[in-house]
Amino acid sequence: MIQPAPAPPGPAALDGTTVGALIASGAAWLQAAGVAFGHGTTNAHDEAAWLVLWRLGLPLDSPTGDTPDSIINQAVTPADKALTALLFEERIASRKPAAYLTREAWLAGVAFYIDERAIVPRSFIAELVADASIDPWLSERTRQVLDLCTGNGSLACLAAMAWPEVDVTGADLSSDALAVARINVEKHGLQERVRLVQSDGLAACPGPWDLILCNPPYVNAHSMARLPPEYRAEPVMALAGGADGMDFIRRLLHDAPRCMSEDAVLVLEIGNERAHFEAAFPQLPVFWLPTSAGSDQVLLVTRDALLATPLER
Repeated sequence: MIQPAPAPPGPAALDGTTVGALIASGAAWLQAAGVAFGHGTTNAHDEAAWLVLWRLGLPLDSPTGDTPDSIINQAVTPADKALTALLFEERIASRKPAAYLTREAWLAGVAFYIDERAIVPRSFIAELVADASIDPWLSERTRQVLDLCTGNGSLACLAAMAWPEVDVTGADLSSDALAVARINVEKHGLQERVRLVQSDGLAACPGPWDLILCNPPYVNAHSMARLPPEYRAEPVMALAGGADGMDFIRRLLHDAPRCMSEDAVLVLEIGNERAHFEAAFPQLPVFWLPTSAGSDQVLLVTRDALLATPLER
């Protein structure tokens, strides 16, 4: 198992008397400690800004947004500096994602509650929901939407926000994750629009669904063994997809057609596993949807395509 590196010496590693100076020195500290990013930020500066602003109770619309000069130049008391340094020490020593320390994560610019019971939300499907990329595949008959493997419920909430005319069901095998999802459904006042169901795949979700969104466990065994500690802090069942990452997806694609309405589509995130996906389903015609990470992270497949392609469970 990968062991966390020891934390560098304490508060002296966080230097400066302004918010901007703390962010700069905090970024250097994180960089030197070799922490891994990818749970809302992609670099040391954004992560440091997140930690500093959150600890000081300053406005933070998202971890990657620009911080106004009026905040950057704000003076910081020695006491606040010491408290902020302790947060950086915890981030480095524990190797937990920052989201687990702040209990907050953003998806498509919307804040959601998160803790260790659920995977930190970071699905690229959120972009496609927010920018209407999926809309051309929907129709006036689209009413029932399923967010399978909902985790903390963020995609289910975003779908309800994007499409006011639909009803959304968020499903997950983990009762712990669903408890976190319930917090977010209530946080955003969506109790009348978003239903939460415990389900092993589609077993408790017979549908018929007009749209299925799914960000499943898809990390292959080789990649799982090489994950940084930050990813190991997340629930394994939300990440591990078997030898080639396709275990859950094989079952999903086999079972999905009987749970889909006539014109339904399935939007599926597979991360960096496109090669494994195409090896597992060489005859299945799919549409690759462009995201900020490229055009091989998320695919769309129609019910007709699934019915026309022999698929083993």
